[in-house]
Amino acid sequence: MTFLVVAALTLLVASNSLYVIKQTERGVLLQFGEVVDPELEPGLHVKIPFVNNVRKFDGRLITVDSTPERFFTQEQKALMVDSYAKFRIKDTEKFYTATNGEESRAIGLLAQRINNGLRNQVAIRTIQEVVSGERDLLMKDLTEELTLVAQEVLGVEVVDVRVKQIDLPTDVSESVYRRMNAEREKEAREHRSQGQELAEGIQAAADREVTVLQASAYRDSELIRGEGDANATRIYAEAFNRDPEFYAFTRSLRAYQQSFTGSGDIMLIQPDSEFFRYLKNSKGTK
Repeated sequence: MTFLVVAALTLLVASNSLYVIKQTERGVLLQFGEVVDPELEPGLHVKIPFVNNVRKFDGRLITVDSTPERFFTQEQKALMVDSYAKFRIKDTEKFYTATNGEESRAIGLLAQRINNGLRNQVAIRTIQEVVSGERDLLMKDLTEELTLVAQEVLGVEVVDVRVKQIDLPTDVSESVYRRMNAEREKEAREHRSQGQELAEGIQAAADREVTVLQASAYRDSELIRGEGDANATRIYAEAFNRDPEFYAFTRSLRAYQQSFTGSGDIMLIQPDSEFFRYLKNSKGTK
């Protein structure tokens, strides 16, 4: 029985005397609440039971995800900025003293300082610089500024500060959207009027070219027709001069054909008319 009691006490003392610091952890050794060893190395360590106490912290990067805040730019334009930061514990003693070793408290204090820093950085820049022009420079300046303050006050190192999203407030975004819509409609009207002007110019040029082409074609056709008529007249004259009697005969036959193809069967012509010349005599003599 005595052996069991001694073994139990020995086990209790051993369990309260040994502790392990992992590679991903940072820790401080306390003696009656006072820090006696702020830099505990990873591995197995020994402490005095009921005298020493160990506080362990996360040694990896910790994320501070801030809520979106409303900031004003240099032109007094409101922006909703959503950001986050990455930090790690650098000075375990100062971190424990400033936050009592509570990670949530450190995140809250750091988030407040991030918002204050963002407010100051946004206030000295225009909306164009915040959105795109100097966004990287803004985050770099803010990271350097926060690191100096955070190491001195909280014992942490701010590794990076990033802006996740920048939006206009709802009341502002609606007016901006209406203004952008009006500008786009104005630009569209200008493009349409320019297009209409170009179309009318192209149509006028096409109509003018068509008129010129038609006039040229009509001129050429009249010249060709005149040449054809001249050639036909010449050929007719030459043919008539070769045999005037035959020409008169064929012309009479054509007249007979045109006269007798009508629907009427009455002709009022004198019997001694020149019209019946070749009907009375095949040689056309009177």
